[in-house]
Amino acid sequence: MRKLISAALVGLALAATSALAHADEKKVVIAYQTGANPYNLGIANGDLAKKTGWNIEFRRFNSGADIFAAIASGDVQIGDVGSSPFAAAVSKGIDVKAFYISSVSRDGEALVVRPDIKTPADLRGKKLAAAPVSTDHYQLLAVLKQEGISEKETQVIAIPQPEIVAAWKRGDIDGAFVWDPALSELKKNGKVLLTAGQVADRGAPTFSALVVTGKFAKANPDFLGQYVRLVDGYTTSYLSNPATWGPESENAKAIAKLQGGTAAENSEQLKTTVVPPLDEQASDKWLGGGDKSAVAKILKDTAGFLKDQKKITTIKDSYASAADPRYVEAAKASN
Repeated sequence: MRKLISAALVGLALAATSALAHADEKKVVIAYQTGANPYNLGIANGDLAKKTGWNIEFRRFNSGADIFAAIASGDVQIGDVGSSPFAAAVSKGIDVKAFYISSVSRDGEALVVRPDIKTPADLRGKKLAAAPVSTDHYQLLAVLKQEGISEKETQVIAIPQPEIVAAWKRGDIDGAFVWDPALSELKKNGKVLLTAGQVADRGAPTFSALVVTGKFAKANPDFLGQYVRLVDGYTTSYLSNPATWGPESENAKAIAKLQGGTAAENSEQLKTTVVPPLDEQASDKWLGGGDKSAVAKILKDTAGFLKDQKKITTIKDSYASAADPRYVEAAKASN
């Protein structure tokens, strides 16, 4: 009898171990940042985790640089990041690839300044801020370069967005390149000098993307295709029925609870979000086409700028491996 009981206990232990191992296999840590994106609703209400059937831990970070530090340490497998920290990470040899373009920088990011600053040329001698190695940091430096303003002629400090808001309120800085909710805060008594879209049109385009480690992508291709379909579904929902994302909507209230600000502010911010349709994402306009892809080209151009600014030391010959359209194509096929 004891032998039978022992055998049963061993069997139960093995079953429990197997179940735990299976659960671990379906666990993923996904990093996100504040910002205007419809899929934040799926983080807020838990639906992204429920619909995938995975144990998803969403972690909030203040910058893409912080996300890549977590990816490099093995703590995070997927993250929503800007093209500037993305270019820096790939240049440093971190094995990550973009699998979905979560937004194209236009009006949702901007350089906000004190009212006495009238033109970009007036930035000379001013104290400015941006999140470290962010797309905003890249675009701020690009503006100064475009205006022929050297580093010695102005001061640029790289600090997280919460610190930027505090510095602005104290009067410590004259301007900052930021995204929401910091953008809304600075606009209360500042003015937009240039939007990210305008800086892109001046020659420094940026984007944000969901990136994944090479190891996780290789092991879980089905999950990535499913995740893209779900994330893109929120954008489709917003575009097809914007009224359900209005200032009094439950959707806007849920996003506000997740990332701060009022429902009305978050609803207004969503209007600035530009997400390319899946057909475009799969083409060389974004993820497809290898070296011809927009992602590969922007990353290489950004890396060149970052090297000039001494933010990185090496530029890769090609950034094509950092863009993978297969999961967008899989999401398209399952729609």
